Amino acid sequence: MGSALSNMFPPKASFTEANLPDQNNKVFIVTGSSGGLGKELTKILHEKNAKIYMACRSEAKTAAVIKELKELYPNSKGHAEYLHLDLNDLTTIKQSAQEFLSKETRLDVLWNNAGVMTPPPGSKTAQGYELQLGTNNLAPFLFTQFLRPVLSGTAKMAPRDSVRVVWVSSSTAAMAPKPPIDFSNMDYAKDESQMQKYSRSKAGNVLHGTEFARRVPGEGIVSVSLDPGVFMPDLQRTMPLWQWIIVKFLAHKPVNGAYTELFAGLSPTITEKNNGGWVVPFGQLAAGREDLRDKELGKKYWGGQRNSSSPISHDGFALVYQDLPCSSLSFLRFSSMYNKTCREVCEIR
Repeated sequence: MGSALSNMFPPKASFTEANLPDQNNKVFIVTGSSGGLGKELTKILHEKNAKIYMACRSEAKTAAVIKELKELYPNSKGHAEYLHLDLNDLTTIKQSAQEFLSKETRLDVLWNNAGVMTPPPGSKTAQGYELQLGTNNLAPFLFTQFLRPVLSGTAKMAPRDSVRVVWVSSSTAAMAPKPPIDFSNMDYAKDESQMQKYSRSKAGNVLHGTEFARRVPGEGIVSVSLDPGVFMPDLQRTMPLWQWIIVKFLAHKPVNGAYTELFAGLSPTITEKNNGGWVVPFGQLAAGREDLRDKELGKKYWGGQRNSSSPISHDGFALVYQDLPCSSLSFLRFSSMYNKTCREVCEIR
């Protein structure tokens, strides 16, 4: 009960633009930054002279935000650039990462901020996955895997603990059913409410944050997940009216959610000791839901345990667990669309 109250009435943010140092020469990616919290975070970073890749689906909408940034901060040495990223279509993720890598040799922080909340029932991705699972989990998971080498390389030359991956979850992760992931129903053949599906996807963000931390020991990358707080961003435009009224009553200004993300990505308070940690509004470390820190659950959600004697074979092609990027898709095997997606995304021959 106490954690629920603290989420609704969190303490004032202690890490804001007021005490954020200059970010010149830093390179960031913020997914879903053309609106909501991502936009607010990008404004803070731009003001502090950072180079930000705004990884979004709509170029026109992103261009309007970039124009706004230039008008708001005419003296900034920062640079905001559009990076096409469509989390609805897994076949585009590799291309997005490659476009970034063709321009940059460093990446200081990746904010996996984009997401979708309670879309109309039956909504699916281009590959046929339930939309919240595909957009909130599968796509950012894959995007992060393609960017892991540049993150690791940046960590070798950047200040200790400064290279990070931030997975934006939600307070609803704590409300996900138990167990939080139903591996027998990943394609939702047995239907659930849109809010249940959303809470499971947000629990998935936490599992990705903790498991990624376990898989990068010695690489210098810090991985944390977070609950940004209650607010009214674009994400909630599809929710039922009664939910919208409740959220509207409890909502804070979006910039406060951006402060939570800012803390997770750039606060010196967070170090390697907090790898796999959980951040709550508006920039505090907390314990989080216990079963979402379970190592076996995290490992299974990440990709399943590889057969100790042979690769996993499907329809005449082999998926070898430790080979990237295809290995990073092994948990897609829980879906009936797994084989088709692996061919399209990994280009296995």
